[in-house]
Amino acid sequence: MAAVEAGPVPATSAPEDAARDAPEAAGAGLEAPLLPAGNRLSLHLYPGGCRRLLRLCAQQAPQLLEVDFLQLSGHEDPQLLEAALARLRWSLPHLRSLVLKGGQRRDALGACLRGSLTTLPASLSGLAHLAHLDLSFNSLETLPTCVPQMCGLDALLLSRNCLSELPAALGALPSLTFLAVTHNRLRTLPPALGALSSLQRLDLSGNLLEALPPEIGGLGSLAELNLASNRLQSLPGSFAGLRALRLCILHSNLLASVPASLARLPLLTRLDLRDNQLRDVPPELLDAPFVRLQGNPLGRPPPDPLSPPGTPMVPEMPRLLLTSDLDSFAVTPQGCSVTLACGVRLQFPAGATAAPVTIRYRLWLPEPRLVPLGPHDALLSDVLELQPHGVAFQQEVGLWLLFVPPRARRCREVVVRTLSDDGWSDLETHLEEEAPQVGAAWAVWEGPALLRPAGPDRVLLRPRQRLWAHCQVPHFSWFLVVSRPVSDACLVPPEGALLCSSGHAGVRVTFPAGATEEPRHVRMQSGPSSFLRPVTVQLPLPPGITGLSLDRSCLHLLHRAAPAATWDDITTQVALELTHLYARFQVTRFSWYWLWYTTKTCVGGLARKAWERLRLHRVNLIALQRRRDPEQVLLQCLPRNKVDATLRRLLERYRGPEPSDTVEMFEGEKFFAAFERGIDIDADRPDCVEGRVCFVFYSHLKNLKEVYVTTALDRRARAVRGQVSFYRGEVPEVVPEEAEAARQKRGTAALWMATLPIKLPRLRGCEGPAWGAGLSLAPLNLGDAETGFLTQSNLLNVARRLGPDWPAVALHLGLPYRELQRIRHEFRDDLDGQIRHMLFSWAERQAGQPGAVGRLVQALEQSDRRDVAEEVRAVLELGRRKYQEGLQHTSLAPRNLASPDRSPSPSLEPAQT
Repeated sequence: MAAVEAGPVPATSAPEDAARDAPEAAGAGLEAPLLPAGNRLSLHLYPGGCRRLLRLCAQQAPQLLEVDFLQLSGHEDPQLLEAALARLRWSLPHLRSLVLKGGQRRDALGACLRGSLTTLPASLSGLAHLAHLDLSFNSLETLPTCVPQMCGLDALLLSRNCLSELPAALGALPSLTFLAVTHNRLRTLPPALGALSSLQRLDLSGNLLEALPPEIGGLGSLAELNLASNRLQSLPGSFAGLRALRLCILHSNLLASVPASLARLPLLTRLDLRDNQLRDVPPELLDAPFVRLQGNPLGRPPPDPLSPPGTPMVPEMPRLLLTSDLDSFAVTPQGCSVTLACGVRLQFPAGATAAPVTIRYRLWLPEPRLVPLGPHDALLSDVLELQPHGVAFQQEVGLWLLFVPPRARRCREVVVRTLSDDGWSDLETHLEEEAPQVGAAWAVWEGPALLRPAGPDRVLLRPRQRLWAHCQVPHFSWFLVVSRPVSDACLVPPEGALLCSSGHAGVRVTFPAGATEEPRHVRMQSGPSSFLRPVTVQLPLPPGITGLSLDRSCLHLLHRAAPAATWDDITTQVALELTHLYARFQVTRFSWYWLWYTTKTCVGGLARKAWERLRLHRVNLIALQRRRDPEQVLLQCLPRNKVDATLRRLLERYRGPEPSDTVEMFEGEKFFAAFERGIDIDADRPDCVEGRVCFVFYSHLKNLKEVYVTTALDRRARAVRGQVSFYRGEVPEVVPEEAEAARQKRGTAALWMATLPIKLPRLRGCEGPAWGAGLSLAPLNLGDAETGFLTQSNLLNVARRLGPDWPAVALHLGLPYRELQRIRHEFRDDLDGQIRHMLFSWAERQAGQPGAVGRLVQALEQSDRRDVAEEVRAVLELGRRKYQEGLQHTSLAPRNLASPDRSPSPSLEPAQT
């Protein structure tokens, strides 16, 4: 947005002084600056913006008559602000948009402060052309009387004020199409609200509404309705009259029922009923694909209404639904239920904290230092960090993590793994369905979270349906969801016990009397455990072999002691007792045991290779280029069974060579992609080392990255034909030359996995200098050191990638359509010039304004350019990391006591008996 600079203004103590001094300044020769194209006057960024406006009005500059957009800060002096607004009717008669938002200032904790605006002068009702009024983030307790008299008003924004009611006169605005009164104190709505026949969007979320007037059904043009985070207990039957409704958001209320007529609204495409008190839903809504019902007690019996006399009333627990721009929230002793933007749910019971605590969260990309996996474990989620670390709660906090369950595998269980002072450990975990459609909203497994075939007491999962992993946590740290082999347990008393495997009935462990001195919980796959007396282990004989027909010289019992990777033949060290189907032997310590039947002599080497094969995943590597922007390359490592479906989805937007040949990789194995033959990566990335992009393979997660490439070769003469190669292991400190890499590919034990071609087409119509050459732009830094900077070079890289999508990005950044037309006219034959001028002119106006980088990322995502948005996030993350490292290096910031960089304790190996 453009700003009008009116020159320095001497300090005054009253509006009358400012009005009196303004003619003198004009008579002293103070010349009003020319207004920029677009007729926008933005004074909210300047100290004393109201004084500047008064000066301009006193000069009676003719350009003011053309202004149709005015923005002032709500943090101005109230008297000075009132004096400036009183001049608008005569000085800006053609004003169409007036923005008086607060929130530009923050307190010591970083929270936005409300503006000082409490009322508006009555003369504003004379602005006949005013169509847009934004009074958000101020201190309004009642709606100014002039607002209902603005008959031409099209959009009215009153969010984050202190309004407890709306006047009935608001229903007299015939042209109003958008009304936002979010995060106020509304308890009721006036019946006259139903007279707004033109209203299309109504947002009343974050209030205290307990009921809706029946007249709301008269909003025949309403297309979007948001009533989230209120106290609604029911909906009026007149909802059936909202025939134009497309989007209806009602989550986080107290709804006990909803009318069946909602399912018969002809245009409804989304109905959000999450986190209510619905125990029964009409069948029409239960089966509708556009309805979201998570977090409702569907199918559960209602509480007993006959409570004993004197039973205290339990206060309603607050519910929070965080958006993507929030990474922290406050928890009070009252407790709360929180849903994070990433889908994670937290429930703090009343009394969990003795004093208010601010909780921060962050999702980390999984890396080996953050993901402790056993030999047969599989990672199912990203890593969630909850801070402050180590804070002990007086009551355990409920945690729900979303994940996609692995395809059917026998004898596996899902657990939540966390880091504590003693190292990584697994929490008792229960599984719950994310969005059930029949019977109950939550299908809960009682006991361990086992993935077994469905039976009469278990729920049959639909294919690839997401689940919740639910656990109770006593403190905050890092959390992730892991699939591991099932671990069977029992309590062993001094009298002895029998432990059977749930995966195979023939695997048993018999504990004799005296094996333990005191009762002791024992798990079959819990790592090394010693006993006072030998315990008997029973293993089934290999398939096709019986105790009567086998050759004992071919039967081998192998042993592996963690963390060794070798298998030792201990057949001669134990007494094997054979039956028709089983082999039994005695041990005093739990470890890994493997029964082999083979004629080979080197059994240990064969077992080591077979052990590795059991843990390998067969994958393919792909490298695709975006059709409309060949410099954007998508790299992905896919399990072999997912390749065809993924390519069918991607080939509408990407093109490239066939996938690589099948290669084998371990869970959590590192590899990297190197661009060769004239192709290089075009930006600094946290995961990039000297042009090599780092990857970590996890079979159940997306191993995908999009990068932008460039070349030093002249593309004006011909196309550049390069390639990308994939290598195992970490990126070497000394990156090999291309010739050395070629020799590695021909080696028998090479780290090379695959090479795929990359082609950058010849640049057509580019006879002049290269893109951006000769630019002379002012130094620019968006952001700050803690959140990360975007420099001039970073913005040039963003501009290079926008291409024909730049108008959509510009509109989402807030540029008016008239300014877009002007840019197109000034740079009629220069697409690159249009993009650069739009982006840098916007960036220069954002200098010093908080949140500019976040708005740019949001605009890119809204314009369907998430690839560029991720690139910007990567640059910011690199800057933040360097800033934090600099603080720690200079001892200005304390290091985390429970940092993930510390070496984790050895993970406990499951005992293979």
